[in-house]
Amino acid sequence: MTTEKSAPAEPAPAPRPESGATVQPRRRGWIVFLRDVVVIILIAVLVSFLVKTFVVRSFYIPSGSMEDTLHINDRILVDEITPRFGAYERGDIVVFQDPGGWLPPSTEVARPAVVEAVEWALSLIGLAAPDSDDHLVKRIIGLPGDHVVCCNALGQITVNGVPIDESDYIKLATGESAASGDPFDVVVPEGSLWVLGDNRYRSKDSRYNTDQPGKGFVPIDNVVGRAFLVTWPFDRFGMLDFHHEVFSGVPEAEPEGETQ
Repeated sequence: MTTEKSAPAEPAPAPRPESGATVQPRRRGWIVFLRDVVVIILIAVLVSFLVKTFVVRSFYIPSGSMEDTLHINDRILVDEITPRFGAYERGDIVVFQDPGGWLPPSTEVARPAVVEAVEWALSLIGLAAPDSDDHLVKRIIGLPGDHVVCCNALGQITVNGVPIDESDYIKLATGESAASGDPFDVVVPEGSLWVLGDNRYRSKDSRYNTDQPGKGFVPIDNVVGRAFLVTWPFDRFGMLDFHHEVFSGVPEAEPEGETQ
C-alpha cells in the first residue's frame, strides 16, 4: 500500500504589521522634532537674556538732548561688560537710571497685559526697549574727584584747570558761543559722575538737577553701561565717537584733601 506524500507545507506568510505600527515611528519623529524646536527656542531666549543682562542692551532715544550725536528715535546698543572690568572715561556716552527727580512722573496709561507680555518677551532678545523712558543718556564730563567749571573767558568748560574744546560734538543755541548758558563750579564726589547733553542748551542734565537729592551727580551704580553703536535707522548705523582726545590734556584729579 502506497502512501501519498503530502506536499511540503508553504511557510506561513509573515503577519502584516498593523496600521498603527506604521504610523507610530512617524508620530514619534514629530514629537522629537517639536521637542528639539522647543529646546532650541528656550536656549536662544536664555542666551539672549544673559546677553541683555550682562553684555549689551538696546535702548531708543526719546528726546533731542544728545543731538546731533543721537537723534530722537535712534536705537542704540549699550555695552554693559566693559565698565565692569575697566572704568569710564571722560567723553563716554552713558545710559543711566534716573538718580531721582531728573525725569517727570510717568503719565503713560497702563497697557493691556498681553501687550506688556509681548514687549517683555521681545526685550529679552533685544527687539524692544520698554524701559528706555526710565533712563537717560548723556556724555561724561567729570569723573570722581574732577573739578569742573564753566565757563572761562572763551566760553569753555575747564576740567581740573584745563579748558576743553567741545566744538566737534556739542550743539549750541543760535547766537550762543558758551558751552553752557548757566555757570557751575563743582567737584565730583567719589563714586559719581558729572554728565552733560551734547545739545547743550536743550538738555536737562547735571547742571539743572543740583536741587535734587543727588545734587546733579550721577551715582556710578546707576549707570547701565556705555553706548557704542547706533543700530537704527539703517542710514545712521555706525559706531559712536566718544571724542576722548578732547580730554587728553586733562590731568588726573588730585586725591581729596591735597592742595597744590
